[in-house]
Amino acid sequence: MKILFLTDNFPPEVNAPASRTYDHCVEWVKRGAEVTVITCAPNFPQGKVYDGYKNRLYQQEEIDGIRVIRVWSYISPNQGFIKRVLDFISYAFMAFWAGLRVKTDIIIATSPQFFTAVSGFCLSTCRRKPWIMEIRDLWPESIKAVDAVKGNSWVIRMLERLELFLYRKASKLVVVTDAFKKNISERGIPAEKIHVIKNGVHLDLFKPTSKDEAILNSLNLADKFVVGYLGTHGMAHKLDFILDCAQQINSNIHFLFIGDGAEKGKLLKQVEKLKLQNVTMLPPVSKDDVGKYISLTDVALVPLKKSDTFKTVIPSKIFENSAMHKPILLGVEGESKGIIEKYNAGICFEPENSDDFIEKLNKIHADKAFYAACQEGCNQLAKNFDRKKLAENMLKVITETTKQ
Repeated sequence: MKILFLTDNFPPEVNAPASRTYDHCVEWVKRGAEVTVITCAPNFPQGKVYDGYKNRLYQQEEIDGIRVIRVWSYISPNQGFIKRVLDFISYAFMAFWAGLRVKTDIIIATSPQFFTAVSGFCLSTCRRKPWIMEIRDLWPESIKAVDAVKGNSWVIRMLERLELFLYRKASKLVVVTDAFKKNISERGIPAEKIHVIKNGVHLDLFKPTSKDEAILNSLNLADKFVVGYLGTHGMAHKLDFILDCAQQINSNIHFLFIGDGAEKGKLLKQVEKLKLQNVTMLPPVSKDDVGKYISLTDVALVPLKKSDTFKTVIPSKIFENSAMHKPILLGVEGESKGIIEKYNAGICFEPENSDDFIEKLNKIHADKAFYAACQEGCNQLAKNFDRKKLAENMLKVITETTKQ
């Protein structure tokens, strides 16, 4: 079976979409599928092309048995609505033209931005092949949640019409949470068309390990209880709230932020303004080094802005950190909170509630028995969200779709 996958994020980028797509595609190749990924030159989130790559019209490489086609796109930092839309549209246009040259049995296009899905729909129409829309975020609902398009309600209405159009035209929908399925089915899309394949973790890549002493000492964190955040520093993550709380935290607790994003510059200024001595902020690290930096932490911080929209999401950070037995300090309500509480894999605080955040952080820091129980909960959680099994489940959906 030949699979064509459209995604604007792919390794060596290290964000959640790139990791999910790569892990799934690798497993599909192992099971005999021929997989072609059309993506762009790696540049997320700084908007700078990675060393060793160029933003060319068309280039090819092979990564672990996956044929990877990289097309030109308008590249900009992960900030500014208009520039990001130009980035999305340019990739979608180029992916469509590149896709016309690829022999395939089925097309998969992944969100959250669904201009990629527009390419999937157009290729499906031209090639007369089925297509699956993978929905990793309810876009444009998530845009509204962070006020990214202030005063432009007509833009949102237009995007919502496009969203429903794509949902109706896709052969199948693959969503990452049960809440997403409920939301979409309540808007008139048949529930039997929607399949839930949640995020997970590659257990061969993320395993419990001792702290990397060399890196720990270089950061002067050897005697600290480290609260770690690795990922995008965006509008949705409310890291400014965490920094405000850091002023009131036990001096033995240290915050380690690793990554980049639209809010990184503001956060660095906030650290300087507040003169925070218990915060270290680092640039993104390579995919190969992510595990080393997770090893430095004692607790994984997973916060989001307080919004009903985010009650439907399950941040992928939960799974990677759980696999390394790092208890989760979760500031997300809804389905994510249910998972953490079900497995006792950490402790939850109310998003943007400083008193609750400080209380819960102090508990997981001070209560050693509770901490150990959370580590065991993390172990069970990770085993139940093995990405190999999830990739196999999605391949079954793909196979069924090609036979319809």
